[in-house]
Amino acid sequence: MAIRTIVTEGDSCLTKVCRPVTDFNDRLHMLLDDMRDTLEKAEGAGLAAPQVGILRRAALIMDGQGGYIELINPVITWEEGSQDGPEGCLSVPGRYGMVERPQRVTVRFQDRNGKDQEIHLEDFLARAACHEIDHLDGLLYTRLVTKYLNPEDFE
Repeated sequence: MAIRTIVTEGDSCLTKVCRPVTDFNDRLHMLLDDMRDTLEKAEGAGLAAPQVGILRRAALIMDGQGGYIELINPVITWEEGSQDGPEGCLSVPGRYGMVERPQRVTVRFQDRNGKDQEIHLEDFLARAACHEIDHLDGLLYTRLVTKYLNPEDFE
């Protein structure tokens, strides 16, 4: 495994729509493993492939229990409710803002072996999934911020 460089705001990778993953092979597995190591080192909650310069529809989020949810070619198929909460991003260091997201979502995706999956997420995990899926569509959370927050509140 390797720690990859996280690209930051201004890098064109962050504004492009990613291509679907079609090959579920060792290269994908290495990317996902590297992304997990990179996320752990950066102490983040989620990471999408374009954040490490790869324009493929792959992301992962921490599951809140010490593990990770790997989302390959994810699509939100259902959402309900609303939550307004703080967000930050490893690609936008030192900036935080309030963003409105669904309270609950259902995500259809493939796992690292190409098997179709579906997961229902609530609260923070719903927020994290939406944030990472936005990355796959070239959208940074900064375009959704309703109010920026004081960075000292998050240190």
